Amino acid sequence: MPELPEVETVRRGLAPVMEGARILNVEARRPDLRQPLPADFKKRLINETVTSLGRRAKYLLADLASGDVLIMHLGMSGSFRVSGSGEGEDERPGRYQHARERAPAHDHVVFHMSGGSIVTFNDPRRFGLMLIVPRSELFNHPLLRDLGPEPLGNAFDENVLATACAGRKTSLKAALLDQSVVAGLGNIYVCEALHRARLSPKRKAATLADRRGEPTPRAVVLVEAIKAVLRDAIRAGGASLRDHRRTDGDLGEFQHHFRVYDREGEPCVTPGCHGTVKRIVQNGRSTFFCPTCQR
Repeated sequence: MPELPEVETVRRGLAPVMEGARILNVEARRPDLRQPLPADFKKRLINETVTSLGRRAKYLLADLASGDVLIMHLGMSGSFRVSGSGEGEDERPGRYQHARERAPAHDHVVFHMSGGSIVTFNDPRRFGLMLIVPRSELFNHPLLRDLGPEPLGNAFDENVLATACAGRKTSLKAALLDQSVVAGLGNIYVCEALHRARLSPKRKAATLADRRGEPTPRAVVLVEAIKAVLRDAIRAGGASLRDHRRTDGDLGEFQHHFRVYDREGEPCVTPGCHGTVKRIVQNGRSTFFCPTCQR
């Protein structure tokens, strides 16, 4: 499933053609994705202007002039593509261009924007999501109300992380995947951040706080590692493993910079470390780490 960097990359690709533009028409080619589309989906979107396009955790949030917000989630295989209004017009080429899913059966929602662009949501597995909620109710919505702080925001620091982990008996890996602790992190970037911080994914989460609940040096290093790996991944356009595509059809390239994820049996890249990347299973998910330098 796309994680924060992939969703942020999609947001940045959509913003130039959606922000400030009016939705002239909406094609809802099926009544549902993961959940049914709202019964008044088209009515609440057509002729509305997108005032801003934001992101909360792994959700895209399109603010409308009406005061509604269109919540969008990519699911497992969802992607957006942007094309011009010309019939048969090609997408912008890119160095990482791969063949994309173009079957009309998987183009489930199409937005026709006032600037002439067409924004198409394609989702072969149909695990994506689109809902419309009033802005006043947005952060009390069940999808968003229990989310933790944004890891790239000023509110996320070692004090916040230590407080969230104090007394937890779960592993550090499990705590970071808990969206109420920090929002938007998934398996890939938790593995990568823990390696940068040289912390074992098997370490108890509680060790990020001392007996007084104050952050330990480990918490400081881990927060810095989380922010650094996310920024690096966003600059690279995210990671393309299976289904993630940027809105111009390019693949993200951060997978070429993985330190541990999907590198089982390969040498650790930490300078001076002679360890080998190992794979274990935690809570049903693959964890990649170096048992030599991650303690």
